[in-house]
Amino acid sequence: MSDTPGVPPRSEVTGAPKRSLLSDLLDAVKHGPTPLVIGVLVIQFAFVLSYVGAFHHPGAHRVPIAVVAPAEISGHLVNELNEIHGRPLNATAVASESASRTLLRNGSTSGVLIVSPAGKTDALLVASGGGAATATVVEAVVAAAEAAQHRVATVTDAVPAQSGDARGLSGFYLVVGWLVGGYLIATMLGMAISARPAAVRRARVRLIVLVPYAIVSGLGGAIVVDPILGALTGHFLAIAATGFLLVYCAAAVTVGFQSLLGSAGVGLTLLLFVVLGNPSAGGAYQAPLLPGFWRTISPALPNGAGVTALRRIVYFGSHGIASNLTIIAAYIVAGLAMTLVGTAVLTRRASTEQPGASAEVEWPIDAATSVIAPVPGAIAGVRATALPPPSTS
Repeated sequence: MSDTPGVPPRSEVTGAPKRSLLSDLLDAVKHGPTPLVIGVLVIQFAFVLSYVGAFHHPGAHRVPIAVVAPAEISGHLVNELNEIHGRPLNATAVASESASRTLLRNGSTSGVLIVSPAGKTDALLVASGGGAATATVVEAVVAAAEAAQHRVATVTDAVPAQSGDARGLSGFYLVVGWLVGGYLIATMLGMAISARPAAVRRARVRLIVLVPYAIVSGLGGAIVVDPILGALTGHFLAIAATGFLLVYCAAAVTVGFQSLLGSAGVGLTLLLFVVLGNPSAGGAYQAPLLPGFWRTISPALPNGAGVTALRRIVYFGSHGIASNLTIIAAYIVAGLAMTLVGTAVLTRRASTEQPGASAEVEWPIDAATSVIAPVPGAIAGVRATALPPPSTS
């Protein structure tokens, strides 16, 4: 009944039946963004699986180590080290101590075992700058092997981490910050304008706009870790250049995914850079300490390539970074190709399927206010329709 005498209940006035709360909930599930909810759940569970899977049981796998020993025992010792249960080491005989130190300084090996022919005390050189966890594992495995032979090895950190780079993690977090900035700026542009560029020309403009952002991001990251915090010092320009590549890489790939999949492309970006990339990047545990899947994908993703490149720049004289930079550049090229080719194909297909239909309008934005206050009508998926001219009568 109505609370007012003589006035029928609302449902009687409108003729609509009364709805229960359960009916409203079922209607929300039926007509609501169910695919979006399912997608978020998938990413959430993938995140948990990837991070816990990568870090719940780290263990060494074929960590490279150079062995300097008298010729008569060198081969036998190398074989014994390589046959340790679980194969944690990948030992290689080296002719001289100077050659082995060179390998350690350029990052080609994670440790050097120098066997003394005159006594029972050997020397072990490690490089914590390449990763504290790896250096610790090398020390533990070699110590156990030495103890089995009633020998002992004194440990020297020949390539230590800088005083501001606790456990060598500064480069990892710097790379994570750069990549987050890259895919966030591309995502925000997609939200403010449209997920898919309206035309190839618009796609080119969006990719060009991301260049100065990446430059500023690279320089900003280098300023934070060098003059401000003193975490990674002495390589400012090289660090800034690496940051530019990583930020633009993440941004270009995100724009590429959005161009192909619309807003759903952001989910694919998160899977690549966050779910798979971060746990395999070699932060707390370097690639040789990760389980097989994450160890395999580590060098093939921008996260792992970026972390390795930074460590080699700061601690190993930039030796061997060409392969890391090539991986990052390949993702940039892939992002550009997805964006330009994908936009061209989808635009052509739309014009073929709907001849004469108006094109999607991508409104111009003010760089200072676009993220805070998107231009009306710029929501992804909205198509502008031409209005008839005003009547002159």
